[in-house]
Amino acid sequence: MFNPSRNEARQFLFDAWRKHGAGELLTPLEHIAVRVIGLHPEFHALLDAAAGNQERDYAAGELNPFLHLMMHLSIEEQLSIDQPPGVRQAHARLANKYGSEHEAQHAMMECMAEMIMQAQRSGTGPDATLYLACLARQ
Repeated sequence: MFNPSRNEARQFLFDAWRKHGAGELLTPLEHIAVRVIGLHPEFHALLDAAAGNQERDYAAGELNPFLHLMMHLSIEEQLSIDQPPGVRQAHARLANKYGSEHEAQHAMMECMAEMIMQAQRSGTGPDATLYLACLARQ
């Protein structure tokens, strides 16, 4: 199972972006990452400066671009396999509501964060039922 550390996840993003800029061959996951990064030009300079940003910490309430991009990748994975079942349908509904698949994913991130916080509070695993219920309310 893929369970990278914070630095490994960040390095993956730095490497994918660097390889893209250099015209190097990308893995399928790197292609997805580069597509998502492309939708976020506000993060390009950060990803161009790996040395100065690899260890950066973000305060509570401050947007963490690495977390944001990795949540996009998590949602892309969910959609590719419709896991939890029904997530594709929820995404399609949200894309219609918000006018884009990208904005739908941003709405989904709120639900993902809620599910993760609940799991951390209760000391349990992520609850797909909670996640899907939140998506239905979006």
